[in-house]
Amino acid sequence: MKTRRFFAAAALLAAFCLPTLQPAAIAAEATAQPAKAGWYHTLVDAEFVARHAVMPKPDGVQIVDSRPTARKYDPGHIPTAMSLPDSQFEKLAGQLPADRGTLLIFYCDGTECMLSHNSAFKAEKLGYTNVKVYAEGYPDWLARGHIGAISVPYLKKLLDEKAPLTLIDSRPKERKYDKGHIPGAISIPDSQFDKLADRLPADKASALYFYCDGLACRLSSDSAAKAIKLGYSKVMMVPDGYPGWEERYGPGPTASAPAAAAPAIQAGKESGTIAVASFETIYREAPASIHLIDVREPQEFASGTFKGATNIPINTLEKRIDQLPADKPIVLFCGAGGRSGEAHDMVQLYRPQLKTYFLDANITWKADGSYTIAGKK
Repeated sequence: MKTRRFFAAAALLAAFCLPTLQPAAIAAEATAQPAKAGWYHTLVDAEFVARHAVMPKPDGVQIVDSRPTARKYDPGHIPTAMSLPDSQFEKLAGQLPADRGTLLIFYCDGTECMLSHNSAFKAEKLGYTNVKVYAEGYPDWLARGHIGAISVPYLKKLLDEKAPLTLIDSRPKERKYDKGHIPGAISIPDSQFDKLADRLPADKASALYFYCDGLACRLSSDSAAKAIKLGYSKVMMVPDGYPGWEERYGPGPTASAPAAAAPAIQAGKESGTIAVASFETIYREAPASIHLIDVREPQEFASGTFKGATNIPINTLEKRIDQLPADKPIVLFCGAGGRSGEAHDMVQLYRPQLKTYFLDANITWKADGSYTIAGKK
């Protein structure tokens, strides 16, 4: 009986003497244990990744995207991450840092994706000693409000397709932009962002892409964050920036070699109209020289419209009249010319300083962006 009492007292004493684990310590222990079968043994969260996914890219760390390059990484990835698809790990492993003590953070497409875990085990076998996996991956990164990034080849694809976007060069204008920039980019130096923010589209749902001088430059990330604070909801970065563009596609235009002037707008027969032939020439050769406003209903807009157009239904135009941009001529259109003509008259009534035209034409679109147009006789 005495022996039992002795051991019971000893156990009670030991329990009181054990150190209490703090929440942070518990969390740290939890991240060291795999949450699912086959997962890598050391996990990190978005907060941990965010401390390292910064520009300039920090030394001693490499974030690795284990997803397919063209299909996943190019259209969206964590800033500063390199693309090393798990399916090509053995072939491309030489692209990993030579220092086996480098912090490697692998991620892929969420908790059901095993690619990052597979790659992490492979890196460990190669001798890397500081390997982590962000199991929630890119979907979680975006869901938590972090900015995504695209590759230079994907930007080239968007530009070639004339996708609706605004590309912003955050570098100093005279010292950098004027000496060479990505075609189609506008200059809004980060140091003058607040002063020049009115150069951004009025529509806060417009797609904005920021770049500067590569992974060693933080200007684009700073400007992107400022754009989000202004309420823009589709903000992305091009981390490789102008150096990445120049390496792949050669030097861009300079201030001393400006792009060819856009074709002049030719007025149509009716007051306020743009001639159909003139519109088609500008839309084909210099679409960035005009703003396209589709005044039809959202369901009509969704079924097909001109690439780059913004939807402002006629019944909302008066309330949104202050959102119309003033930097370029505006071409208003619908499907037959009635609503667009009314929109033109409304804009001229409330903001006569704007240069607006409307298409008095019968227009039909297909979902792929192709269209037919016939001017009124």
